[in-house]
Amino acid sequence: MKKSDFLRAILTIAVPTAISFTLLNYLQKPLTAQTSSVHLRMGNPSNADSSYSNLLLSKSQYAVSYNCYRGTPNWVSWQLNTSWLGSAPRQDDFRADTTLPSSCYRVTSSDYTGSGFDRGHMTASADRTNTVTNNSATFLMTNIIPQSPDNNQGPWAALENYSRDLVNQGKELYIISGSYGTGGTGSNGTKNTIANGNVTVPTRTWKVIVVLNSPNSDASSVTTNTRVIAVNMPNSQGIRNNSWTNYRVSVDSIETNTGYNLLSNVSSSVQSVIESRVDNL
Repeated sequence: MKKSDFLRAILTIAVPTAISFTLLNYLQKPLTAQTSSVHLRMGNPSNADSSYSNLLLSKSQYAVSYNCYRGTPNWVSWQLNTSWLGSAPRQDDFRADTTLPSSCYRVTSSDYTGSGFDRGHMTASADRTNTVTNNSATFLMTNIIPQSPDNNQGPWAALENYSRDLVNQGKELYIISGSYGTGGTGSNGTKNTIANGNVTVPTRTWKVIVVLNSPNSDASSVTTNTRVIAVNMPNSQGIRNNSWTNYRVSVDSIETNTGYNLLSNVSSSVQSVIESRVDNL
């Protein structure tokens, strides 16, 4: 007897109908993240759950809202402080994420081959260098979007480096990044999709960084004086030499474009102040 059939039989005999139905329903659902993840301390921006367009995946290294229909993350959220940084080398082991449900297309590294787009990290490889395992986790394709080379290697990379500079100054960051829209321009021109339509190329890439003064902080540590950096960049060529500071926007504007509530665990009175402000430091 299959394990699932055995469980069904036992539950039917031993458990009242309503409870039995609830337990069976739970057992059959895809496993998703617990919202207690350290990487979701600022909130779950899209209320990601078991929906295939908004599938919550919990990694030790980051949390993801994954979209099976687009073949990319909607957003990825992670904590960054000095405990995550070390000397582990870049693993470069891009690979499919086998934790996805079998009916969700599992993007592979070769899906990007010849596309003209970089395999663009959301949680940066260099943000996870304390262990080989943690660095390797950033190469799962559920952490990757089709990113124009000039975006990925230009202002996007510069902001990643700046973020780690802040951490090396003793700051703790909570970072949420993602993309939206359909159609971007890579080195081979403009495309709406790659991988035979399985991966949607976004129009824009965005990131929100909450800068806190001490490790192991949480949403209650965020005040109206907390620095929040938000950027929104075109997923296109021709911007490689542009400063990341050119793309600073308010959190409110990103929420308008995405429909997300990006700092939902922060008190509403604080949100109203920090989300309307554009960083200028």
